[in-house]
Amino acid sequence: MRFNRPFEIGLLAALTVIFCWIACLIPLKYLELIQISWEWLLVCAFISGLFTFFVVSWSVNRFLYSKVKLIYKTVLSQKIRKDTKRNISLNPRLLDEVHNTVEDWVEVNNNEIEKLKEQEAFRREFLGNLAHELKTPIFSVQGYILTLLEGGLEDQTVNRVFLERAANGVDRITAILEDLDEITRLESGRTELNLRKVNIVDLARECYENLEMRAKEKNIELQFNHKYEKPIYVICDKEKIAQVFNNLLVNSINYGKPDGKTDIRFFDMEEKILVEVADNGLGMSQEHLPRIFERFYRVEKSRARNAGGSGLGLSIVKHIIEAHKQSINVRSTVDVGTTFTFTLDKAK
Repeated sequence: MRFNRPFEIGLLAALTVIFCWIACLIPLKYLELIQISWEWLLVCAFISGLFTFFVVSWSVNRFLYSKVKLIYKTVLSQKIRKDTKRNISLNPRLLDEVHNTVEDWVEVNNNEIEKLKEQEAFRREFLGNLAHELKTPIFSVQGYILTLLEGGLEDQTVNRVFLERAANGVDRITAILEDLDEITRLESGRTELNLRKVNIVDLARECYENLEMRAKEKNIELQFNHKYEKPIYVICDKEKIAQVFNNLLVNSINYGKPDGKTDIRFFDMEEKILVEVADNGLGMSQEHLPRIFERFYRVEKSRARNAGGSGLGLSIVKHIIEAHKQSINVRSTVDVGTTFTFTLDKAK
């Protein structure tokens, strides 16, 4: 039995005192060392126990229990601070409740601290990656401009070439900032989707036809896995999903093997359409897959930067799909290929 309330603690103390009275005075009575009747002995023990009960109960409630209540209220109010209308109700067995509540509170706060540490590490990594991504084109532009100012501007053989290279560097910086701005809008919910009925087959065909010339430079074939003669209608923002296809196809081209191929597939899943963009390119090891949608995350940093792009393409893809309240996943094997899958609601 656990004694948690002032009443129970006082009762335990009273019974202890009564027992001590009886245990000590009965031997003295038998030895006739004290001259007191049995009735008075029991009355004294009862009065002592009653006095102890009230003193201990009052003391516990006044000096200890009230402090525990205050701590409990503070902890509990922190747990429900988001729900201001909820009334704080104290269980009569307060010490048990305090123990359980404090354990839960400590666990929640430890989890929050771990999340804050992860967010802080992510923030530092993100800022470092952003600085690195911007540093390369900025230094490039700076070098070309300084060369032109130091006399290269009058040299007809290099001035136009250097200006074009500087312009390319500025375009890369602009692309990074525009992609960051788009991710920020998607995360904050400021981007409104223009949802409508779209033939996803025609949309995918338009996207890969626009990239065919780029794919041919690496002898990569873009195709459907088989002929889709009937339209497949989904509800989506056409421009945003076109951006998803473009980013995934460009990714497959950049990291595909020469003479490789990229397939686009569609699967009917009752109320949804599953879309796959699969290539037989370089692939990725399993350790990279949980982070592949992070901003500026590079599987192989040097090779990825040489391939171009802002490093934000897959992050934008993830945010667009999530804005449609859908999910995107990736599976990949080194030297076998990579497959991205996402879902869209089927048009009724």
